[in-house]
Amino acid sequence: MSDKPQIWVQVTDQPLGLEELTRKVASDSAGAIATFSGVTRNSFKGKAVTKLEYEAYVPMAEKQLQEVCQRAGSQWQVQGLAVAHRTGTVLVGEASVVIAASSAHRKDALEACAWVIDELKATVPIWKREYFADGSVWKENAESRGLTPSSH
Repeated sequence: MSDKPQIWVQVTDQPLGLEELTRKVASDSAGAIATFSGVTRNSFKGKAVTKLEYEAYVPMAEKQLQEVCQRAGSQWQVQGLAVAHRTGTVLVGEASVVIAASSAHRKDALEACAWVIDELKATVPIWKREYFADGSVWKENAESRGLTPSSH
């Protein structure tokens, strides 16, 4: 394993593919690939959700995602980390974020993957608007550290 993991990040308005990210972190020396997919669900606190919309300043969000992955790579023995996040409309059943982490053994990949999603939600400037059957609201993640949409 090299000292630094291979890192790939993307913020895009295109549908996300878990298999694509898994391929980006695969290695003959990696015995584990852990993944996470954050998918739009059809309800929140008893209210019917129709869709989510995400906004981001892509260069800043990708830079922050890169930094999150670098920090994960310094804490766990991962060989590869890949993160993709959607912008625009994400319908029920579609993924808004996918993460893949590879390592020689499962513990590092699993822990890094879990930490990356929590840190992403807390620090990366991507904003979510939830659309319900009876209206919409900008949603602040419980993990957020004061990130708010600048124009809203």
